[in-house]
Amino acid sequence: MIEAASFTFHNMLNPKDIHIADFAYDLPDERIAKYPLAERDASQLLVYKHGNITHQHFRDLPDLLPEGSLMVMNNTRVIQARLHFHKAAPEGQTGARIEVFCLEPAEPSDYVLMFQQTRSCTWHCLVGNAKKWKSGPLTRSITVEGKDLTLSVERRADDLIFFSWDDDSVTWAQVLDACGELPIPPYLNRATEASDLQTYQTVYSKVKGSVAAPTAGLHFTPAVLAALQQRGIERAELTLHVGAGTFKPVKSERIEGHEMHSEWIYVPRSAVEALLRHNGECTAIGTTSVRTLESLYYIGKKIIVNPDATEERLKVAQWEPYEQEPSNPTDALAALEAILDWMDRRHTDALHTSTQIIIAPGYCYHYVRRMVTNFHQPQSTLLLLVSAFVGGDHWKDIYRYALNHDFRFLSYGDSSLLEP
Repeated sequence: MIEAASFTFHNMLNPKDIHIADFAYDLPDERIAKYPLAERDASQLLVYKHGNITHQHFRDLPDLLPEGSLMVMNNTRVIQARLHFHKAAPEGQTGARIEVFCLEPAEPSDYVLMFQQTRSCTWHCLVGNAKKWKSGPLTRSITVEGKDLTLSVERRADDLIFFSWDDDSVTWAQVLDACGELPIPPYLNRATEASDLQTYQTVYSKVKGSVAAPTAGLHFTPAVLAALQQRGIERAELTLHVGAGTFKPVKSERIEGHEMHSEWIYVPRSAVEALLRHNGECTAIGTTSVRTLESLYYIGKKIIVNPDATEERLKVAQWEPYEQEPSNPTDALAALEAILDWMDRRHTDALHTSTQIIIAPGYCYHYVRRMVTNFHQPQSTLLLLVSAFVGGDHWKDIYRYALNHDFRFLSYGDSSLLEP
């Protein structure tokens, strides 16, 4: 149960001054869902609407949304990003086990090109048991669609790992599928199981690249999607590849000391057009969709100032939202129009860039009117995002209700529909 004494808010005029300790609550280990329910849409749904809380199930979601409204979803797909190697050892012994966790493509840096690579590629990685791997390549034998080959890894820098394999008919995507392990969240405190290959993906996942699932989407089923369509609810998709930084704890006392991870985003023209058709308003599925959608505002404003800005210059920095003058409603639509004009000038149907945006109390939302999200870890940036959305200290009421009514928490847990 959340203790009232654990909630003391500081002056939030400057989000950098927020103390992360103000977003602590007691989350017993038994409340963390270690496995999903057998039926995805049987999960509980906490509905927070204009300050009132009700208790539903996820399959009720279509009836809880305005008929004819817009829903935006992240279609990223989790890759089998963990690879295991052993150092060479004398006969009869097993060398030290080294884990290489692929985080972000380095060469090529484009995700689509990366998964098409043959022979070799380079990634930014985390290395487990790194002290045991000082230098030299590591190798392992793998079988890819009936072909036996050797996969090698070499350290080019602290986090830069070069992969190579001896068959130019085999792609990197096939290599990962053959020998990689799906990286489930560390707080589950268990090994990845065969069932996770299906349950830790949304039913609408398409674009490979994430090392963690956009978990609010795990509750959807074909039946729920069909019911949404019957209600005339339009669906738009975008892509944010979730990085390992999503699990990075806030270790600084104040938020100012926390560095957000940068994540790759892809927004098709169709999603921007859908937003404009709906007057710039939508229901966002998950915090990854929220961060992508809200980044569009700052991207559009950059384009207005510099119509020929490159994708590199359109990246959204962590504190950018708090360094600008307050917006008005027409600014949000103008930003979307600017993005479409930019696409026209560049003869492209999509925006590719990255975002480092942090959404914390003090943030002004531009496009998200309703949010579907799971229940997040204490003292996390995701909890800050939720707090900024519902306003004031209402997140305490939501989490207190969830704890008192046996909701399951974190990635495989239950969900909420939030509408301030």
